[in-house]
Amino acid sequence: MAAWDLLVTVEDLGSDVPPVTLSVASDLHVGGVILKLVEKTQIKRDWSDHALWWEQKQRWLLRTAWTLEKYGIHADARLVFMPQHKPLRLGLPNGITLRLRACFSSSVFQTVMGVCRMLNIRHPEEHSFLRPVEEKKKKKDKDSAEEIYDLTGVPLSSASRPCLYNGMPAHFADSPQMEAIYKMLSVTQPPPAPEVITKQFRPASVVDKAHINGRWLDSSRCLMQQGIQENDRVWLRFKYFAFYDIDPKYDVVRLTQLYEQARWAILLEDIDCTEEEMMLFGALQYHISKVSESEPQALSSSAAMDDLESALQSLEVKMEGESSSASEMLENMTAPELNDYLKIFRPKRLTLKGYKQYWFKFQDTSISYFKSKEESIGEPIQQINLKGCEVAPDVNVTAQKFLIRLLIPAPEGMNEVYLRCENEQQYAQWMAGCRLASKGKSLADSSFQSEIQSIRSFLAMQKTSSGSQGNANANDESINPHSLVSPRYHKKYKAKQLTPRILDAYQNVAQLSLTDAVMRFLQIWQALPDFGLSYVVVRFKGSRKDEVLGIAPNRLIRIDLAVGDVVKTWRYNNMKQWNVNWDIRQVAIEFEGNINIAFACVTADCKIVHEFIGGYIFMSTRSRSKSDTLNEELFYKLTGGHEAL
Repeated sequence: MAAWDLLVTVEDLGSDVPPVTLSVASDLHVGGVILKLVEKTQIKRDWSDHALWWEQKQRWLLRTAWTLEKYGIHADARLVFMPQHKPLRLGLPNGITLRLRACFSSSVFQTVMGVCRMLNIRHPEEHSFLRPVEEKKKKKDKDSAEEIYDLTGVPLSSASRPCLYNGMPAHFADSPQMEAIYKMLSVTQPPPAPEVITKQFRPASVVDKAHINGRWLDSSRCLMQQGIQENDRVWLRFKYFAFYDIDPKYDVVRLTQLYEQARWAILLEDIDCTEEEMMLFGALQYHISKVSESEPQALSSSAAMDDLESALQSLEVKMEGESSSASEMLENMTAPELNDYLKIFRPKRLTLKGYKQYWFKFQDTSISYFKSKEESIGEPIQQINLKGCEVAPDVNVTAQKFLIRLLIPAPEGMNEVYLRCENEQQYAQWMAGCRLASKGKSLADSSFQSEIQSIRSFLAMQKTSSGSQGNANANDESINPHSLVSPRYHKKYKAKQLTPRILDAYQNVAQLSLTDAVMRFLQIWQALPDFGLSYVVVRFKGSRKDEVLGIAPNRLIRIDLAVGDVVKTWRYNNMKQWNVNWDIRQVAIEFEGNINIAFACVTADCKIVHEFIGGYIFMSTRSRSKSDTLNEELFYKLTGGHEAL
């Protein structure tokens, strides 16, 4: 074959050095090109991390056995020889920026896995990289260069789990400086100053919330292909709100970062909550920062003890399971029931809320209701099967409002039903029953009583304890209430009005340990009606106006942009198939019952929506037995689209 000249730029030689000219033939493989290049530069060093990047085609030539001909490379190709791992500035949910070496040639999914492994964060599949929101630079800010913590010296390991030493990865135990960085990752940050909160971008509408989701990086392509260069800044965030197997013992960093992401979502009003809930969130933040100052998080004991403890625990569970007596088994066979008068309301658009009282019966996983107790022997007015339904609380303890919002699956979407309870006791029982039934469990399930208990303790936290206790702390110097609530309340109330309310709520959480307080904060966050929703502005096929699509862990929601009302809900488990027409950038989904929808995306690429849907379906396939190994191939299959192939 005829020889021809190929120009290759060697990044390490600097930008002013001209490209190296190599004489090659089309049947020469990529490995041979690299060998010639290294010989010609005459620099003795470890080149093993280097690879060729083809500028015009925006792709890495990683298959070293492929020939130039197979890749389609001719004399006009601009190739660059450079390292695959380069420094990247990574912004974490808690506001800290790390500089670390990340892989620029693997898919973003694998790069995120590598970063999470280094930081000791389990279940990296829940995370992804986000392009940061550009901040307006003021002249004054030039001096305040942000502090960046350097981790570029940490060697990258391929082990699925880092070796732990004193509860932290070995590379953080090397020096006091590294240990301090790990502590910053695993201990919650103090409440931010009110000025810091007000400076941050706050979404004013659903459309604003939708714009952030246009910034997610594509999981199946590498950083270089998405225009991310060496030393660029990206954010690491939880993308999929389906948190699997959270264990405070092994998830110190993961829990801390999740708490920080949730806290900022509440402070910046990224998720809506009531005033009462805001005071409780404020009290929990105050308590968490107070406790983490006084008791620096004790890093877990040695790994061997941990293993022993978990082995003993699973043995205990097994023994308990095997030793149930005959009388207990009989008790479980006669399933309990709930019977009571409740009020029901079915919201239609633009109607006033009119509740009607009926006699309700809860059996197995369904609720039936009758005109009165006397008529409950006959046929019910309606029977509602709760399996697979959505259950959301709508509670205001002070106003004695105890509502259960049910979204019942139906072929054409979801039907909404509100149940109104009279008091706490009734609400705790029926709410617990609905939650179990939505998972397909009956009232006979062993977790029924503990579910009631957790709902009651949850309500107790929202009660304000009036009395001397609250006032004793009312002029507590260490509290700045404007650091604990969103800016809306800075305008609405003076600090001295907020302080007693936050301290009142604080009385109910003051006894919690640090881990329990963080877990409770996350629990309340996850119980908010809008939790886990990622928004995208779309245009449905046949419609002439923009609408919003809410993507949740288990359903898609069509939202009217003008009114903000939910128009339709479709669940993933009713989905037969979904696909993307990449030419016209349109997502089409087919549901059971011959329901088809199609839409084009306005604020994000359709690949992002495709990845969200596929990602959530992937999250639902994880099982305990295989919790350590991730089925990467399935993830790409569900999220990749034709580009991944």
